[in-house]
Amino acid sequence: MPTAQQLFYEPISGHAFNADQSQIVVSNSTPLTHVMKKGPDGKYTEGHVLEQHLERVTSVDWAPTTNRIVTCAGDRNAYVWNFEEATGTWIPCLVLLRINRAATTVRWSPAEDRFAVGSGARLLSVCYFDPENNWWVSKHIKKPIRSTILAVDWHPSNHLIAVGSCDFKCRVFSAALKEMTDKPQTSLWMPKLSKFGTLLAEFDSNSGWVHGVKFSPSGNLLAWVAHDSSVNLVNSNNLERVHTILTTNLPYMCLLWLSETSFVTAGHNMAPDLYYASDDGITFGAKLDVKKEKASSGNMSAMARFQKLDVQGKAETEGTTLETTHVNCITEIRSIATANNKVTKFSTSGKDGKVVIWEMDSICSAIAGLKI
Repeated sequence: MPTAQQLFYEPISGHAFNADQSQIVVSNSTPLTHVMKKGPDGKYTEGHVLEQHLERVTSVDWAPTTNRIVTCAGDRNAYVWNFEEATGTWIPCLVLLRINRAATTVRWSPAEDRFAVGSGARLLSVCYFDPENNWWVSKHIKKPIRSTILAVDWHPSNHLIAVGSCDFKCRVFSAALKEMTDKPQTSLWMPKLSKFGTLLAEFDSNSGWVHGVKFSPSGNLLAWVAHDSSVNLVNSNNLERVHTILTTNLPYMCLLWLSETSFVTAGHNMAPDLYYASDDGITFGAKLDVKKEKASSGNMSAMARFQKLDVQGKAETEGTTLETTHVNCITEIRSIATANNKVTKFSTSGKDGKVVIWEMDSICSAIAGLKI
């Protein structure tokens, strides 16, 4: 069964764990960012509060190897936080984003030497550290982005980035920086070496904002979810062929690859769903939030049921209670643990203020025939 903790009563806009999951950083839709520590009982409690932003923090990310936190907010700023052992405090470092609209999402690259910030300024800021001035500077990718960026994801090579935006497009750009003396390799995504900001692929998402985008572990597959309730997949072997299924669910907001052939999505349905990816396209696997079995009321008549409720002083709640672990939209999925190139544990957070831990072993044992 999933393990849930009610961290806040405000919506959680982003969360991320450190390397050993002993700490979690959470933004609860306020200018404050909370670093929480795991206690002996497995629950997270307040450890540090990061105070620097003036507007609502929209996204956070934690680089597990370098132990750096990056935050971005509606004040058009981003900060990189370094932990100072001597004082036991988190020290902010300025990031020069050079944007005139709110920052919406941020992600560290796999090598943790740069990060990308999406914004409402219709551009992507790729940031790297400038040791001479002791701050983080940015380079912009502007064309042909025409609307707010909602999601970004780095390719495992560290030199490519996927962007999902409100102009109904999912795009892949070259993010190799000459300032970092990058030496990118050619691939199916980049057949020939391309300079920073080169558009390598562009995919239409029918008629929906692209809420989430993610490369597979190998980087050969790219999946994204959109506001038209679609799930989309493309293989770098054939960029002209995009697999799309229009689901009957409410729109998904995020996704995470569990293996090279399966990924999990979540959003307004308030529960994670499993999908399989193959050369033939996308197939639905299962709903991973297994509902609890209700105790049977037997052959109780309507009159007897009414009398029982009247004696107990209770109201009839059938059909009005949610049976999902989350009780509002899920906005983010994070990988926590992997084994044999498969995600064995992941977390979700959402607008209900909860962070939920999902263990695939227990889910697979509860759902007959489920494989990832």
